[in-house]
Amino acid sequence: MNIFITLSEYLSQLQQMNLITIIFRLALSLLLGGLLGTERGLRNRPAGFMTYVLVALGSTLFMLTNQYISLLFPETDPTRLAAQVVSGIGFLGAGTIMVTRKDEIRGLTTAAGLWVAAGLGLAVGVGFYSGAIAGCAFSVFSLVGLKKIDIYIKQHARSMEIYLEYSSIFSLRKLSQFAENQGYELFDIQRGRVKTLKEELGTLVFSIDLAQKKNHQEVLESLYTIDGVEYTREIA
Repeated sequence: MNIFITLSEYLSQLQQMNLITIIFRLALSLLLGGLLGTERGLRNRPAGFMTYVLVALGSTLFMLTNQYISLLFPETDPTRLAAQVVSGIGFLGAGTIMVTRKDEIRGLTTAAGLWVAAGLGLAVGVGFYSGAIAGCAFSVFSLVGLKKIDIYIKQHARSMEIYLEYSSIFSLRKLSQFAENQGYELFDIQRGRVKTLKEELGTLVFSIDLAQKKNHQEVLESLYTIDGVEYTREIA
């Protein structure tokens, strides 16, 4: 019981604004932001360890500054700077989202992670330690533990968006006939060209609806049975 009382007293002291509290909050923010950033960095994403650490630290510093201003001027709004962080982080997150030449969108999870890192920083900055630690734990679990579920859902969805490269012997009629035989429905077909070291290939970006749930990798493999198909992949 004495241990819990001592811990409670110690945590209550960390709610006060002093040098020890400031250092503790910045250190905790660095740790939590680093945990999220490590997962993204290991996956070689645009925003990795350092980006997440700086976002979390910056958010904490903004919140500490906001609290300090509130102590000097009690009539000011203590949430004003925090609101600006929440809206402003969108610009940084948008910078990590890109569309590749294959019309594939990348960086959405990274952008969402930066938004979460900002939230963790604000929570630590205001002294909401339990919320920040629990939020970090659930975020890391979502990024690591739920990844397989996300992949399974995407691979067994009834619709697919596909990028395909083809040579001169390929024809759209063959693709349409193949889809009809398989019970697929084609739509949103976009044509293009891509140059390789040996030749210039045509490209298609199209969507298909599957008659029933089917493993997407099997669908991609079956496309190679069409004459002229050189390369194909699903656009995430």
